[in-house]
Amino acid sequence: MATAAIFSSLRRRRSPSLEAFLSPVDLSGLPLIQTLSSISKEVISSFSTTRFTFQRRNARSLIRKIEIFLILFESLTESPWTSSSSSSSSTALLCLKELYLLLYRSKILLDYCAHSSKLWLILQTPSISGYFHDLNQEISTLLDVFPLNDLNNHLTEDVREQIELLRIQSRRSRLYIDENDESLRVAFYKFLNGFENGEIPNKLSLKTFFVEKLGIKDSKSCGNEIEFLEEQIVNHDGDVEPTGSVINGFVAITRYCRFLLFGFEEEWRIKKNKKPTKGEGFITVPKDFVCPISLDLMTDPVIISTGQTYDRTSIARWIEEGHCTCPKTGQMLVDSRIVPNKALRNLIVQWCGASGVSCESEFVVTDSSTTNEGFVSGLPTKAAVEANKATVSILIEYLAGGSEAAQTVAAREIRLLAKTGKENREFIAEAGAIPHLRRLLKSENGVAQENSVTAMLNLSIYEKNKGRIMEEEDCLECIVSVLVSGLTVEAQENAAATLFSLSAVHEYKKRIAMADQCVEALASLLQNGTPRGKKDAVTALYNLSTHPDNCSRMIEGGGVTSLVGALKNEGVAEEAAGALALLVRQSLGAEAIGKEESAVTGLMGMMRCGTPRGKENAVAALLELCRRGGAAVAERVLRAPAIAGVLQTLLFTGTKRARRKAASLARVFHRRELAAMRSSDGFGVVGDVNGNRDDGSFTTDVSVPMSISISVPVL
Repeated sequence: MATAAIFSSLRRRRSPSLEAFLSPVDLSGLPLIQTLSSISKEVISSFSTTRFTFQRRNARSLIRKIEIFLILFESLTESPWTSSSSSSSSTALLCLKELYLLLYRSKILLDYCAHSSKLWLILQTPSISGYFHDLNQEISTLLDVFPLNDLNNHLTEDVREQIELLRIQSRRSRLYIDENDESLRVAFYKFLNGFENGEIPNKLSLKTFFVEKLGIKDSKSCGNEIEFLEEQIVNHDGDVEPTGSVINGFVAITRYCRFLLFGFEEEWRIKKNKKPTKGEGFITVPKDFVCPISLDLMTDPVIISTGQTYDRTSIARWIEEGHCTCPKTGQMLVDSRIVPNKALRNLIVQWCGASGVSCESEFVVTDSSTTNEGFVSGLPTKAAVEANKATVSILIEYLAGGSEAAQTVAAREIRLLAKTGKENREFIAEAGAIPHLRRLLKSENGVAQENSVTAMLNLSIYEKNKGRIMEEEDCLECIVSVLVSGLTVEAQENAAATLFSLSAVHEYKKRIAMADQCVEALASLLQNGTPRGKKDAVTALYNLSTHPDNCSRMIEGGGVTSLVGALKNEGVAEEAAGALALLVRQSLGAEAIGKEESAVTGLMGMMRCGTPRGKENAVAALLELCRRGGAAVAERVLRAPAIAGVLQTLLFTGTKRARRKAASLARVFHRRELAAMRSSDGFGVVGDVNGNRDDGSFTTDVSVPMSISISVPVL
């Protein structure tokens, strides 16, 4: 929220934007007075009739002070002072320009109190009261230095008395904290402490607090409160109270009250957002702007110790889940420090502006010395865990016996709860959600099915839940069914992602691959899906390819063909080459890949233009094709255009593994050249391209005059 961001900057004593707090340097005399009068009228008309739920006394007091300033401005406008030389007094001009800034800050503060979240306002009661007091102090200082005596001849006695009275009142003003507001804040913290101690507040006390005292009377209002509090966690500053973890607890309590007090009303009539038709509404996001984990446009790119860039929330979640490797490269993380990638962030902002794309959340600027705080702020407290457990128990009741609409929403809420935090994923599964979600996978309601399979995906991230899902009767088959014939594209894509997550456990890979139509559906999604669907499909196929018993199934189900075709797609080529490099290690896989017409050219293209990891996978696959694919396939590889130059480049610039594989392939290439030369001289020698490492050999009478003019390093 823009207002929240501006108010936050006001608290930090920084100007939120150049436009908001730019002093009117080119204004003086009458134009400046008219501008001040206009701003004052705007503030008074906007807020004089507003019923402030909180900070009533402070807000009314500030508005009355602005009303008195308006009287002063109007009097000066009508007097000859504005055209006299005294109006250009440096002291008077400086005070009036300071009043300009003060009025704008007052407007922002009043707007914040009038339209902000009720729960956030009571949590910020001491701070917001302090902001009002700061403004009073500044008014007092301004009036003390304002040269009012110079205006005695231009103001009526009544106006002078009001200004003098305002000066005295401002000087005597003290910090005021409304007792009722503070009592509500204390009550909210008592609920938090209750959950912290395992004592769930009774329904009557929660209803009195939320409905009667705060006026939150329906689920929609409650949902808006939750959204606002969650935004504060995302945009949280380290020096703000309460901390992100405490806010997380308040979010959990409010979510619990939402279902306890209001059930499934109003918005429970789920309406699916209109999907853009093919070719409509899609914008191609530059690859470098996409987070490798979430596959979404990065809003806060950060760099980890391996040099890779990820979106802050995605990599924080990855590390929170206990991973100690880089998601993209697999390298061990030296430490958990993350550094904002400000250059990339600026490029994303520029691209969003040029493409008409809205950055959904504001960038969080953090100091590199405190980057670990981003992980800590979102960690759940015991109160949050206990409140979420209470919420899950309600949701599962609706999953088990509620109406179709109620089940749909319950699945959605479980999906959201399971999105972050291993504690949430653990107790959701322990509470018995998986059997009910499995049943919804067969729903004829597309939204219910999508929420259910996505909830399964989120739950499967927690290691123990993988076993629970696989052990649930018919659950794997239901997930595959959604992949094959899901009612929405998102459901099919998330089913593929779920299979990828489940296949991280080696013992499940064969069972998943053997599931009816599983490989076929993944191959189809890889060939015909959206960019995100293709990514989900190729990662799942890659995982399945790591099990040696799945090779024949990958061939029969069209997995090999789809992986070869994916080599032409920049977004998934790296993973496709990796899967092919695994499958080609078996003779059956090498034979099948060798039969694909575009396999060699696709892998060669990856060697020339792919990512470092992609080049590594491609050269490894080509080497194994030469070793295990037979003479004809080896001949196609070694006769590929410009192979010598590509290998020479890779020997100097590739990764350690890529250089090692390139060196081996270069030796094969040299032996093939030697065999061709002998054959052309009439010796008829049968060339063994693999030395002692391969049973296959091939003969050739074609001489290709190219060589790699460097010594092949031994690595």
